[in-house]
Amino acid sequence: MNGDIKEDIRSLSLTDLEKFFADQNEKTFRANQVYEWFWKKSCRSINDMTNLSKPVRKILEDHFSFPVLHIEKEYISRDRTVKSTFRLHDRLMIEGVLIPDGNRTTACISSQVGCQLGCTFCATGLFGFKRNLAFTEIFDQVVELTNQSLHHFNVPLSNIVLMGMGEPLLNYEEVKRAILMITSEDGLGMSPQRITLSTVGIPNMIRKLADDHLRIHLAISLHTADNVKRSIIVPLNKKYPLEELRDALKYYHEKTGKRFTLEYLMFANMNDSLSDAHNLAEFCKSFPVKINLIGYNQVPDLDFKRPESGKIIAFKEFLEKKNMIVNIRKSRGEDIEAACGQLALKDRNQREG
Repeated sequence: MNGDIKEDIRSLSLTDLEKFFADQNEKTFRANQVYEWFWKKSCRSINDMTNLSKPVRKILEDHFSFPVLHIEKEYISRDRTVKSTFRLHDRLMIEGVLIPDGNRTTACISSQVGCQLGCTFCATGLFGFKRNLAFTEIFDQVVELTNQSLHHFNVPLSNIVLMGMGEPLLNYEEVKRAILMITSEDGLGMSPQRITLSTVGIPNMIRKLADDHLRIHLAISLHTADNVKRSIIVPLNKKYPLEELRDALKYYHEKTGKRFTLEYLMFANMNDSLSDAHNLAEFCKSFPVKINLIGYNQVPDLDFKRPESGKIIAFKEFLEKKNMIVNIRKSRGEDIEAACGQLALKDRNQREG
């Protein structure tokens, strides 16, 4: 602890908790009880731990804080997509999305408060960057969206995509720790095969992801296979051009044996020509991929437009003739600004509390 600032109790490992209880002359098996409440039972306060006596709970409250995020606002789309605004312990806000599909639901969660990459098509970039999320804040989004899924759709959460606010690979250690707890039998017990991490492509971190064997799926927000165009829409491409990204993806495939996904937002008169499709096919020669084509979701104050549907279909057919796996992905929740690239907190009061 530092002065009057109490340590977040969920930052402690099981070993840390055992040591704490021993120092308090309490039985160390209490540590296992507390740990189970945190991660398996997803409790929301120390007082929820009903198999602990009141004196033990008081000891914990005297020594530790227990910050959790809460749903501040909820928006429901015509297509039943649900967008939630989460308020964090420091009054900052993030957004997450719950997407129903038949008897399945997918949670789109955030890894940062805002984003520092400044992709020119993305509303989150307009919001700016505040800070990284702690692994507990990433975990809590999954807990809240799981409860939301049961409430609205009467089904448990099926899948998680790290495609919300922020760049997950720039908060890698906290994202990794959250994933490990979400997938652990001591935690939520979700299969890593139900989790997808989406990144604009940071080569050294893609290699680290491969080396760490997390067994999750990888998606790359590519959007064009032309360095000049990509540097305009994804400024990070100036630091990590396509050649470096391609080498990292080759390493990822060789190390994991896994096929990854390329996300390709289509912008009218920018990256939607057959020449662009040819460049994309050339980029993909070194590894097996699945390609998702997504018509751009309009963001106010930005000049990008969605191509006509005929151009998207022609783009898809060109790639399919190259024996590539291609899907046209339908945007969800556009009417509540919950679709790809639309997550941003426009109200100053929401941003800063």
